[in-house]
Amino acid sequence: MNRYCLIFLLSLIAPDTYGQKQDTSIFKYPIKMDDVVVSATRKGWDLQGFIRRVKNDTTFYKAFRSVHIVSFNATNDIRVYDKNGKVKASLNSKTRQTVSNGCRTMQVLEEKTTGDFYNRRHQYNYYTAELYGYLFFTIGKVCGEDNTVAGMLNVKGKGQMEKSKAQLKQLMFNPGGHINGVPFMGNKAAIFDDAAKRYDFKLSSEEYAGEECYVFRAVPKKGEEKNVVYNDFATWFRKSDYAILARDYSLSYSTVVYDFDVKMKVRLQQVGKHLLPMRIDYDGNWYVFTKGRERVKFTAVFSY
Repeated sequence: MNRYCLIFLLSLIAPDTYGQKQDTSIFKYPIKMDDVVVSATRKGWDLQGFIRRVKNDTTFYKAFRSVHIVSFNATNDIRVYDKNGKVKASLNSKTRQTVSNGCRTMQVLEEKTTGDFYNRRHQYNYYTAELYGYLFFTIGKVCGEDNTVAGMLNVKGKGQMEKSKAQLKQLMFNPGGHINGVPFMGNKAAIFDDAAKRYDFKLSSEEYAGEECYVFRAVPKKGEEKNVVYNDFATWFRKSDYAILARDYSLSYSTVVYDFDVKMKVRLQQVGKHLLPMRIDYDGNWYVFTKGRERVKFTAVFSY
């Protein structure tokens, strides 16, 4: 169920300020803007164009697909906790991916595990670890990949794991949309549509890692906290090209058959011509009737 716990982007917004002016004639929902953004709009900055590009963003997805076509070293730290907060299983490893002649392979440089992280067949005992492996580990030689993103999010999964991967992609790279196959959630994750009225939106100007950025944040309106999936969401967009440099998420939801409470931080960096993941921090507590409860934290750090 942690496949339902990863990411949201933006919604319909309208010019506003932190207690200053508000204009709802352009967009359906208002947005609070700081003085820098207000000044930019007055000088002709195309806010509507920015919103359109953000809603159709592919830079974040492309950054993760680009991982498959470059060489890198990674440190992987995954810890599984019991109900008392003690580590009951873990993996700590260093891996190196090498890309040569259009193919990628991965070498495990160091690995240490504790508890029942693996079963007797050296398979993952935990679903979160399995999805982590799907995202960041390479088995054998994989060839013929590219970082094309057009149409990739429309692929429907075949079989439970493939469906989970497809839903994971939707939540990570098309946040705020309607996710098929997630029971009892309805449209509560659709921040672009049905759920937008339950949020306050803010747009500010900040510097991140030496880059000037627009920061978009969405938080539930007072009294709507139990009616939404995203408790807090912030995205840093580089002003020069609107590429995403960082995202923070906090999501939670509860039903009789599943629940989750997840926090994530994703940091990207420019490496040559590619925008690539630099660090991912995940803290998740989730339960599914058919799988039991998993309490997992992981950190992935990449160097190129």
